Amino acid sequence: MLRSGTVRQLSSIYNHCRLTSSSVHYDLSKLLNNNKCVVVATSSQCLAKTKHQRFSSVATMPRNHPDEDEEEGENDFSNTSITTANKTNRYININNSSNKYDVNNSKKAQSRRPRLEKLRQQLEVEEMEGAKTIPTLQKPTVEVTKNSQQSSPKSPSWEDFLAKAKASLNNIPPSPTDMITDKYKRYHNYLRISLSERCNLRCRYCMPPEGVPLQQKENILSTPEINKLVHLFAQSGVDKVRLTGGEPLLRKDLAEIIASIRSNKTIHSVGITTNALTLSRQLPSLLEAGLTHINISLDTLCDDKFTYITRRKGLSKVLKAIKEAGEALPAGRVKINCVVMNDFNHNELRDFIMLTKDLSVDVRFIEWMPFNDNGWNKNRFFSYADMLETIRNDHMTTTIEASLQGVGPMNLIRQTDGDNDTTKWWQVSGFKGRIGFITSMSEHFCGTCNRLRIMADGQLKVCLFGSQEVSLRDAIRAGVSNEDLSYIIHAAVQKKTFALGGHGNAEGIAKANDNRPMTLIGG
Repeated sequence: MLRSGTVRQLSSIYNHCRLTSSSVHYDLSKLLNNNKCVVVATSSQCLAKTKHQRFSSVATMPRNHPDEDEEEGENDFSNTSITTANKTNRYININNSSNKYDVNNSKKAQSRRPRLEKLRQQLEVEEMEGAKTIPTLQKPTVEVTKNSQQSSPKSPSWEDFLAKAKASLNNIPPSPTDMITDKYKRYHNYLRISLSERCNLRCRYCMPPEGVPLQQKENILSTPEINKLVHLFAQSGVDKVRLTGGEPLLRKDLAEIIASIRSNKTIHSVGITTNALTLSRQLPSLLEAGLTHINISLDTLCDDKFTYITRRKGLSKVLKAIKEAGEALPAGRVKINCVVMNDFNHNELRDFIMLTKDLSVDVRFIEWMPFNDNGWNKNRFFSYADMLETIRNDHMTTTIEASLQGVGPMNLIRQTDGDNDTTKWWQVSGFKGRIGFITSMSEHFCGTCNRLRIMADGQLKVCLFGSQEVSLRDAIRAGVSNEDLSYIIHAAVQKKTFALGGHGNAEGIAKANDNRPMTLIGG
């Protein structure tokens, strides 16, 4: 297994060579068929570009993370033209023996055991001493904070919420509508429920490098507790529910939960947000249970970059699931969520849009948001305006940097946004799907927010960027009535700030660092 620092160097150097070379070839049309992202770059071009290479990694692989399901086989670079040198020297050597990189076709790379490979590379380094090497800059472009705090500052207990709510309302329970209406008159009819803190990916922008502490199973909301809360919120007017994680597909009773939610006659929309690694296998049963919408998280269409950002393999499974979901559900029901980061995937925007040409799926580009210790950095931030410029024009960037496939500028047509929509919708004329932009940081939409979140451990979170929570799980297990639960929920909703958790802007959120990691919130 390669050291994390070495992996960051290799990933960054390789991606820079690959993405800036004038001889890059990328065939998007083959993605859904055989998932091959083959990149060709000559060694001389890599050599020239690498002299000024800077790191672009966000975080390192957490060691011994709970719920690990395999070794870091994705960090085997034995089939590339790059070989490692001693970490303390921070050098690389460009091997001219091969100029083709194809991860999927390397049986040798897949079969090698990581620890043995590390020993082989160390021996090669000793033999290569004195060979021509190129130093790389040591300072990464992203500084990852080391604050390991994984939960919010201590919030008042549910008992405190209940007592204050009863006092402020003179012991008159809030009406169903008032229970979910805040002091800014925002009516929250959309409930997001995290079903699990566990995930089978380790996305760098989602969790800190050291991983996250996971709750014991008994601390996670049970299915009856979820059903009780959904029924209470449905009586207050909630008509849309989304199930998140972690990874919701890891919840074995997911279909049962979906069916129970759909039994509430007022709820017309039940969706999931998933990485889709196991979606193909579960899709029939979930649709039968009543699933209506699917959001699939995918940040790159290249296999090696997928492995880098998620610290796992599986792009082919995700692409297969996208195709199957798009064919199974009506137009507008399947969305691809892509978090856009400068110097990582900003050059794939047009390639993602090409997925909407023949598939009835929507692609949403999401501005990277700061969460606890996820390495957010304004230098890596790629705004809504930047995205539009990259998609529409070439004057600020070469075609190869705007699209790995070489897709030219696109003319986007503005579409009508829905009520309480987080997405600014556009479309390419003649394409089946739409393109959306979630502009949480540059043009927030907090004024029309209608979302409440219940996390896997039963904490009610009224703002994605806010730190205050209250435990509905503890209240339920203490035996409180639905009436008392309505008091608690009403009191929590009244504490919701107007925008961005009261932090002002992205830099304020990052500086506060008082939120949970995204994987423990559920999005």
